[in-house]
Order: sequence, then structure tokens, then C-alpha cells
Amino acid sequence: MNLISKSDIEKIRDFNEKRKVKLPDGTLVPALGQGTWYLGENSSSEEREIRTLKLGIELGMTLIDTAEMYGDGGAESLVGKAINGIRNKIFLVSKVYPNNAGFKNIFTSCENSLNRLGTDHLDLYLLHWRGNIPFEETVECMEKLKKQGKILRWGVSNLDRPDMEELINCRNGENCMINQVLYHLGSRGIEFDLLPWQRSNNMPIMAYCPIAKGGRLRKQLLKDKTVNEVAEKYNAKPLQILLAWVIRTNDVIAIPKASHEEHVIENAEAGSIVLSEDDLVKLDKIFPKPNRKMSLDIL
Repeated sequence: MNLISKSDIEKIRDFNEKRKVKLPDGTLVPALGQGTWYLGENSSSEEREIRTLKLGIELGMTLIDTAEMYGDGGAESLVGKAINGIRNKIFLVSKVYPNNAGFKNIFTSCENSLNRLGTDHLDLYLLHWRGNIPFEETVECMEKLKKQGKILRWGVSNLDRPDMEELINCRNGENCMINQVLYHLGSRGIEFDLLPWQRSNNMPIMAYCPIAKGGRLRKQLLKDKTVNEVAEKYNAKPLQILLAWVIRTNDVIAIPKASHEEHVIENAEAGSIVLSEDDLVKLDKIFPKPNRKMSLDIL
């Protein structure tokens, strides 16, 4: 059963190929990518998850984010199968555990990720969160991996502004390309100081869980009256409005996860929605931006 026509695939892909975010080195990447947290954990759903990732790629969501942590490498193996034969079309991102982010383990960790992904290099390699290994050591390792051709760029995840300031003051720390953090309409804490700091350094944000992780908050967002009114205006679903909100600027990348083809289609369609200033004002009233420093939300 075909869930979407070829002409609709082309139309959605055209929208998503036009929505790009520029990395500090000038590379343009899709504003709307695909996350893989909780994928690759069950062999019975493997074929469906691979089909979903492949459809997402067809729809222009060619940035794929994964990690050695996800499913103990299962997500990377799944992605490797999905991108087999089309690796050159993909901007591939993976992440290293903090305890593996030093000279002792990072080169083995990276090689293992590459083997699971079936590729000889990563487009972007991230420190998953801050651990006990000094930033100086991690940065030196990342730069060595670049020289080896194993990675083309590196970045970080789950770091707040003080951490970022410390990082870029390390030797070669300014080569950090991105910071991946939790960010959605119901979690706007980064807008007080982290996001402005990143913008002043021309470093984009990659937003994980951009429609919120399952639970009470996600239900609140999806059932909110204003969100639904805006969705009706665009003949869209509330989750599509949440995604459109996250990528409303040109310096935030959203990486929603989908495990079913109908869900990845809904995610991809959000790339065609450009919210008006009036829409943004309405949403700000219900889910206001912070007026003080807040702790970084981490899942």
C-alpha cells in the first residue's frame, strides 16, 4: 500500500531541500532531519524502521542523527542498513559516550560506529554529554579523528553556556560545529542565554525531541487550543506546528524520530509550513520565552 504518491514525495522534498542551516564551516544541512533514539532495539520492527528512514530520505530529510548509546549500537546498525548504497546522499551524525571521549577509547568507539554504519567516515561526531574527561583531551581526539579522515567535523550535545564557553577556549575548541540540546515549544530555557550565545558565535543548535518526549507535556502541547487553532489555519496537525515552530529560524535543526512511514510523512510535511509573526505571537503568549536563566533540560 502506497501512503504517498511520487508527485507528493517530490513536492515535499523540494520544500525540505530549500530549508537549510549553515554550519560554521559553511556547510549547508537540512533544517529537518531524522532522529533514531529508541530505533534498532527490536528485530521484529527492523524492516518497518528501515522503510521509514528510507522514506524520510526520499522526502528530503537527509540528515540522520544516531549514537553508540542508542540500542547499544542497534540504531547505528539500523541506519547502516537504511543508507546502504545511498551513503553519499546522507549527512551522517553520531555521538560518543562521555567515558569513551578520550585517548583511551574514542578511536575504537569511532571505528565501531563506522563499522555498524557501514561507512568510512562521519559527517559530524558529537560528544554526547559532558563527563569526567577534560574538554582539552576530547577536542584533541576529535581533531586527530579529522586528520585521519574518520570524521569531517565534530560538535557536542547537552552543554549549557558555561560549558560552551569553556570548550571554545580550549585549543581548537572554536572548531565545534554544533550543540545538540533539548528544545521545543514547551522547553524554551535555552532562549535566555545559550541560544543567543550560540548565535553570536554563528553556531547552530540541533534540537532533539522537538515535539517533546511522550508524556504529559507532549499531550499538553498537542491538545493546546492555540496550537490546534494554528494547525487548523494551515490544514496541518498540531505536531507539524510544533516542528515548524522549532525550525522557524535559519539556525536550528530539528531531528524528530519516526518509527512508522505515516509519521515520517507528517514530520516531513512540516518543512513546508512557515509560521506568520501573528502565529508566533499567539504561541508565545501560551508558551512564553524565559525571562531568567534556567537549568538546561536534559533527557
